[in-house]
Amino acid sequence: MGVDVNTIFQIAGIGIIVAFLHTILDQMGKKEYAQWVTLLGFIYILFMVASIVNDLFQKIKAVFLFQG
Repeated sequence: MGVDVNTIFQIAGIGIIVAFLHTILDQMGKKEYAQWVTLLGFIYILFMVASIVNDLFQKIKAVFLFQG
């Protein structure tokens, strides 16, 4: 399948970086920027996961409809 360990580590790495930036910006008093960083990180991860789920559904469709 298309999901390997590198993808999982990439998602975890982005989450750690977003959490770090959120904490730094929050402590600097820039709560609005911290929220935007978190939102953008979440949207980026959401698109990555949507791509993975799309690949999964395409493979399931190919198995059950016998399409190569």
